[in-house]
Amino acid sequence: MTDSTMTADLDVRLEKHRVELTGYCYRMLGSSFEAEDAVQDTMVRAWRNYEKFEGRSSLRSWLYRIATNVCLDMLTAGNKRARPMDLTDSTPLAQAALSPRPDHTWLEPMPDARILPTVEDPAEAAVAKESVRLAFMAALQQLPPKQRAVLILREVLAWKASEVAELLDTTVASVNSALQRARATLAEREGHGADAKVSDPLDEEQQKLLDRYMAAFEGYDMTALTALLHEDAIMTMPPFDLWLTGHDDITGFMTTLGSACEGSRLVPVQVNGLPGFAQYKPDPEAGGYTPWAVQVLEISEGRLTGFHFFLDTKRWFPLFGLPLHLDALEAESDQVEEGV
Repeated sequence: MTDSTMTADLDVRLEKHRVELTGYCYRMLGSSFEAEDAVQDTMVRAWRNYEKFEGRSSLRSWLYRIATNVCLDMLTAGNKRARPMDLTDSTPLAQAALSPRPDHTWLEPMPDARILPTVEDPAEAAVAKESVRLAFMAALQQLPPKQRAVLILREVLAWKASEVAELLDTTVASVNSALQRARATLAEREGHGADAKVSDPLDEEQQKLLDRYMAAFEGYDMTALTALLHEDAIMTMPPFDLWLTGHDDITGFMTTLGSACEGSRLVPVQVNGLPGFAQYKPDPEAGGYTPWAVQVLEISEGRLTGFHFFLDTKRWFPLFGLPLHLDALEAESDQVEEGV
């Protein structure tokens, strides 16, 4: 086998693990782009050091060891990414002000396709989806980095305690202790959005709810939208730290500070194990529609309990493979199909 053939073969073997490693690094870091950077660093380190790989563990385990070390190095700064409701109290509509915070403050959205590998076991797929939902991700951010790694490896990826101990160069007793502490912290911290219940695939009731939401939002029908929202529903808009509670304040915001969203078009996306939409609002200068937000929806008991608008569209829309302009309504489905 020639060197070039061996190199190509190794590239293929490494690439097979990219999606699951990205999911792992995303859970560790809470950032879409940092996760992808961490995986790329992992792949480069693995490629450069493959001759030192002695095969005592599987290639997959070795890659996870490298990825864990990369993530732990990146987390030494101690930054904990968050949602607006993790940082401030809810703001009444009368006091609403749009105050941005730096990008590194926020927990970031991620397309399912980049972090959820295809698996045959429905139960395994459900656990994977639940483990990237915003509420769970925000709770993970409250854990010290090594506890975070232990919990993800044990609870999400179903590694044995002995395997985690070997990966982290520690003892099984230490792993079990870290897992117990992490579980206790999560039980206290999940908070808003932890009750989101979404079937995979969506059941008929949930799909109808999304269809009604899409019609209400695109029609900017606040009466119809109110009927879909739980009375304690919340709305967030990173990078702004403002968040609103209750359908009156939410719809009031949408008809005042958020009134420029009237006439928007929504394109379905799968994001963080939840249903969502890419929102395009009218572009009065160029015509057509311009990207405005990636929306992530939380559903519980037949109502929307949370919807989260991630507004940094120059970053998010390319990540989701979405076009940066819709010329006209009739072009929408074709353009999005090509992009996704």
